[in-house]
Amino acid sequence: MKHKPPLGSRPSSSRTAPRASQPVDELYRVVLALKSLEECQRFFADLCTPAELEALGDRWAVAGLVDEGIPYREIHDRTGVSTATVTRVGRSLTHGEGGYRTALDRLARSSRGRKK
Repeated sequence: MKHKPPLGSRPSSSRTAPRASQPVDELYRVVLALKSLEECQRFFADLCTPAELEALGDRWAVAGLVDEGIPYREIHDRTGVSTATVTRVGRSLTHGEGGYRTALDRLARSSRGRKK
């Protein structure tokens, strides 16, 4: 029996993010539809286990520290996140699909706008 790729998937290239399945695309649309921090908190509390939320939060924190140029070993020492995860986040930040970069840049712009 031949292996079938997941529904909606396609081969990825170095320039294009892999096509997510319909349920994953729907999840992205749901996240975009949420209108407040409180709505996001409630949604993610229902969607994820506390450990999954912590892991996502850790990766996001690591992305900011990597972006600041903090050495990986120091990030590990500060956060307790494994060096493998720190390395993976660093690789995604520099060679990934640009998601971390987009989010970091938008958050920085949003923070600058509030300080004025």
